[in-house]
Amino acid sequence: MHKYRSHTCGELRKSHAGETIRLSGWVNRIRDHGGLLFIDLRDHYGITQIVVNPDSEFFPLAETIRSEWVVTVTGTVIERVAAAINPKMDTGEIEIGITGLEIQSAAKELALPVFGELDYPEDTRLKYRFLDLRRERIHNNIVRRSQIISSMRKRMVNEGFTEYQTPILTASSPEGARDFLVPARMHPGKYYALPQAPQQFKQLAMVAGFDRYFQIAPCFRDEDPRADRALEFYQLDIEMSFVTQEDIFQTIEPVLRGIFEEFADGKSVTKTFPRIPYLEAMLKYGSDKPDLRNPIEIVDVTDQFGDDSVSFKAFKGIVASGGSVRAIPAPGAASKPRSFFDKMNDWARKDMGAAGLGYIIFDEIDGEIVGRGPIAKFIPAEIQAQMVAKAGINGGDALFFAAGKTSTAATLAGAARDRIGHQLGLIDETKFELCWIVDFPMYEFDEKEDKLDFSHNPFSMPQGGLEALENQDPLDILGYQYDIVCNGFELSSGAVRNHKPEIMYKAFELVGYDKAFVDENFGGMIRAFEYGAPPHGGLAPGIDRIVMLLCGEENLREVTMFAMNQQAEDLLMGAPANVSPKQLRELHVRSVMPEVKKEDKKAD
Repeated sequence: MHKYRSHTCGELRKSHAGETIRLSGWVNRIRDHGGLLFIDLRDHYGITQIVVNPDSEFFPLAETIRSEWVVTVTGTVIERVAAAINPKMDTGEIEIGITGLEIQSAAKELALPVFGELDYPEDTRLKYRFLDLRRERIHNNIVRRSQIISSMRKRMVNEGFTEYQTPILTASSPEGARDFLVPARMHPGKYYALPQAPQQFKQLAMVAGFDRYFQIAPCFRDEDPRADRALEFYQLDIEMSFVTQEDIFQTIEPVLRGIFEEFADGKSVTKTFPRIPYLEAMLKYGSDKPDLRNPIEIVDVTDQFGDDSVSFKAFKGIVASGGSVRAIPAPGAASKPRSFFDKMNDWARKDMGAAGLGYIIFDEIDGEIVGRGPIAKFIPAEIQAQMVAKAGINGGDALFFAAGKTSTAATLAGAARDRIGHQLGLIDETKFELCWIVDFPMYEFDEKEDKLDFSHNPFSMPQGGLEALENQDPLDILGYQYDIVCNGFELSSGAVRNHKPEIMYKAFELVGYDKAFVDENFGGMIRAFEYGAPPHGGLAPGIDRIVMLLCGEENLREVTMFAMNQQAEDLLMGAPANVSPKQLRELHVRSVMPEVKKEDKKAD
């Protein structure tokens, strides 16, 4: 028999009854039933119950064992009596009568318990991640992550794609997020960058004639971590040659739908992803990543509040200055207490930095829908009726109003839509609702910098090509750009690429970058395009977010094996860490620490 195990802890069934076996694993928990010891032994594959009788020669040793000790058990498989069967365990029809016991290693007092799913502070979980990963839920999440990635690979290969690897050390790029820089020892004063994405490399692969490329690609962005964003992450990076936007949709949609269906655990998955233009998404949902499980649709009531008969001055002033007013339906909210509406107002002021949310509550009286509330008296009945019709609401419902600059009103309305949907229990948790967001504006105006800027991917092909760039108002130009969204999370951005140098030069010229800038920063790609580039496009679904959704989690930490905390620290390995002066000298680098402000010194 093998020194450590003949079977795994998830393998034995009643068909093995009578066999002599050997198992090794961690002690999940120990139960003392009147002198009879029950030990649940756990390994990667499952749990098996071990029975130690008081008259066993190994009983004294078994009494010394504690949780998370690693032991090897030899014994006989015993079929449990019907009353003792545990249907919640795969091995619940058997137990092991012990005939041998060896302790492989003991465990110190645990920093956090492995058995059970008690909630522990993030820092404790991450510092002792090797213990945290033994817990059933997160252990299963990590296994599921591997299964999902394996499924992605199989599906991509079945679609005719080939996996290639692109460099990790590359050049810094001025677009996108902040780069992680790596000093180049052999080139003093120069730096490599870790890739934010393999964007340029996968486009170069298309120029090189590799056609259908994919990669499970590691990416790095020096951004502040959030629940759904990490410093390092993985994406299913995809690029295709000789394709239109529709070709990309028809190829990738079945792959993602299939992955969600495979791991949905009974939840329904969108059969055909709706295509929602960006401007429509911002109007109806106040977001370019809408949660379509929420049935609420926002409507524009700017014209109604601009009517001469309306005397609500706060909103009339906003409309007169070119702003907008959006109405957010709240189905069934008329029965809610006044505190519900007050709390929505407080949330808008405190959390969103808004002046507040106006609202009207609608009741049905003698067959007519009548509005009430703080601002209802300022709005004539006929204008209220227009709002009711536009929003498609009934007696018993309410309307909240968000006002301000059009972009500000849309953002506030979108956040209010999400909040109202959750508070009124309107979100259908049994669905994965996926959609495409299409027709993104190519450019946007950056008010802070007082200049035109790219709104999405600068390497995208503008709709209308060079003619549009030369003759249209830049803010009216749309790009062949698209996102995939699921349940309010952006899973992927993509685009049909700009593969013509003259169009790329013009696209960058409109945001203030001349030909020399493009040549210096994107010279490799520009040179490649001068030697025959095919029309191409692609996208890159985020693996971490997909896994997070399919595991029913709300934080990437729960689906990442070794995660960082919210301060971008690896508490297990102690990163980031100081390095020796010798290492810095070899890299020709000197650390310049930030100055401590006077008020900070006083506080110390």
